[in-house]
Amino acid sequence: MTIAHPTRPGSALWVSAHARRGSFNERLFQEGVDALSSRYDVATTDLYAQGFDPVLDDRDLGDLAARPGNIAQLAGESYAAGQLPADVRAEQAKLAAAELLVLQFPLWWYGPPAILKGWFDRVLTAGFAYGDQDPDLGVPRRYGDGGLLGRRALVVVTAGEDAASIGPRGISGDLESLLFPVTHGVLWYVGIDVLDLHVVHDADALGADGVQREVARLRERLRTLDAEPVRRFRRLRDGDYRGTRALRADLLPGRTDVGIHEVDERPGA
Repeated sequence: MTIAHPTRPGSALWVSAHARRGSFNERLFQEGVDALSSRYDVATTDLYAQGFDPVLDDRDLGDLAARPGNIAQLAGESYAAGQLPADVRAEQAKLAAAELLVLQFPLWWYGPPAILKGWFDRVLTAGFAYGDQDPDLGVPRRYGDGGLLGRRALVVVTAGEDAASIGPRGISGDLESLLFPVTHGVLWYVGIDVLDLHVVHDADALGADGVQREVARLRERLRTLDAEPVRRFRRLRDGDYRGTRALRADLLPGRTDVGIHEVDERPGA
């Protein structure tokens, strides 16, 4: 069984991954949910507050725990048998109902906190988020297709560095590339369209005025979110990777950056 479309139009799921109560991230979480609630029925997941266990292990396999094999495949079979743990089933139900997913987290060691990675590991199971074949093309329904097709996602990330140090030539690497495993390798992989990142730079150094400015900027972004275009990553089914999982040699020859996997329709591009 796969979930082809959101089950409740006008619904959203906001997933927050920050460990501290009273933090700037918690303020953004509260303000963001409040702003979005004017147009969406918003469900929330506060991973630390819920005590979500990020470790994928035998409890996710139900009666299959003793069987040898690939743990991700076995978790998919556990999903199909209705044997996933209650905490995972609850998260899948919220995600299945939502047409908009917001992922909010601080940038820790140039990626999301481990608890959010564990949410991906345990919640995005085979059978629920991916795993079947395109009946017409005979290719997996992945990268622009899949079990969560029909949804959009906004990634809200706070970073302790400025825009230069995590920019295209920054010493810490380009943030778009650092978060490519999330935007493309997780969200786009299971069919979720991705909006431009919402980044708060120098988050550790914001004073009271800065906090108010960033709260207002997030609320304004959410107010106009429905009119935003999604990023145009290349779809697996369209033939740009025909015969292999590498981009065809005639497309953007000589380039090896992650930007080659996004279609650029700007004049002259």
